[in-house]
Amino acid sequence: MTRVVYPGTFDPITRGHEDVVRRAAGLFGEVIVAVAESRRGTLFTLNERVEMAQEIFADYTNVQVEGFNDLLMNYVMSKKARVVLRGLRAVSDFEFEFQMAGMNRSLNPEVETVFVTPAEQYTFISASIVREVARFGGDVTKFVSPSVAEKLKYKKPI
Repeated sequence: MTRVVYPGTFDPITRGHEDVVRRAAGLFGEVIVAVAESRRGTLFTLNERVEMAQEIFADYTNVQVEGFNDLLMNYVMSKKARVVLRGLRAVSDFEFEFQMAGMNRSLNPEVETVFVTPAEQYTFISASIVREVARFGGDVTKFVSPSVAEKLKYKKPI
């Protein structure tokens, strides 16, 4: 059974993130959605982001959600995972993700990075765009789950 770690801040978790996890759940034995503590500041607290993701993936028997605050490679090794999963929406994501994959490989050559693209209708969705739309009172229901959309109504977007 291959265990994969899908790290991110998920602030908030979007339909694109959900799609990547759904695809990964069909490819790997176990998917750990690793919600990262952010040093940049987030709209939602770590606990809120973990709870939203846990709610969304509650019906997936091979998906678990955890928060973490460590170097990714340390976290991956603590989970005895062999794969880091990253989503690629567009070519613009590739350069950053390629650099991160190279750094992670230099830190631990036994861990592979696998890239998954979301379905076409989710390629333009990012958490930062969702926060911006919500900030100005726009309808985000196409981009996030209903529970996340509801929570966004009560947050002061950054």
